[in-house]
Amino acid sequence: MVIKSRELEYQHENANLKAYMAWDDSTQEQRPMVLSCHDAMGANSDFQHGRAKALAKLGYVGFALDVYGDGKHANNAQEAYQQMEPFISDREFLRRRLLSAIEAASDLPEVDEKKIAAIGYCFGGLCALDLARSGAPLKGIVSFHGTLSASDTVAAKPVSSKILVQHGWSDPLVPIDQVIEFTAEMNALKADWEFVGYGGTMHSFTNPDANNPEIGIAYSKTADHRSWLRMSSFLTEVFV
Repeated sequence: MVIKSRELEYQHENANLKAYMAWDDSTQEQRPMVLSCHDAMGANSDFQHGRAKALAKLGYVGFALDVYGDGKHANNAQEAYQQMEPFISDREFLRRRLLSAIEAASDLPEVDEKKIAAIGYCFGGLCALDLARSGAPLKGIVSFHGTLSASDTVAAKPVSSKILVQHGWSDPLVPIDQVIEFTAEMNALKADWEFVGYGGTMHSFTNPDANNPEIGIAYSKTADHRSWLRMSSFLTEVFV
């Protein structure tokens, strides 16, 4: 196995976007691709690059997309909110931005365009779920401690993707009411969905740098490990 990586630029509505992709270069065969949607802090973090490489080691093309543009990465929570807010307030715009990543990645010579999935973390979990709501023909969607709320203004299309949500049960940023609303939404859409809750686990449980339990944000080595294994099994299933 020879893992290689590179930056890939693509455009959407006058924005220059910078993705990071990783793949096993020891084979020339096309393989499934997994889009990785970043958290509120933005693209091009060591965490996102590491996840793309980890996906490549599983035999996929890991494609860490860029929502904000120019590979922006916030320095603090205030900057993160400022960068995220235009997309949260205009979910149709967010949907178009996300679909542009699929379009850019589908033509890559390493990618089997008929086998694409998406995962996401925190804000990226919302992004991954919005791809499912867009009706995009993805094989699977995985949300790690993501926001679950649907848009109030953009209607969901029929969901063809299988969905796996991995949630910290002690996450105050995604309260139980939001969980219940999400499950009702998925049932109404007749989606194939699964929900995994990790007891005693807070928001951002996959991020080793998350260490603010006072506001409900904390890394969990156990939940991080278990959720990655569950994702791996799920992807194996959806890419059959």
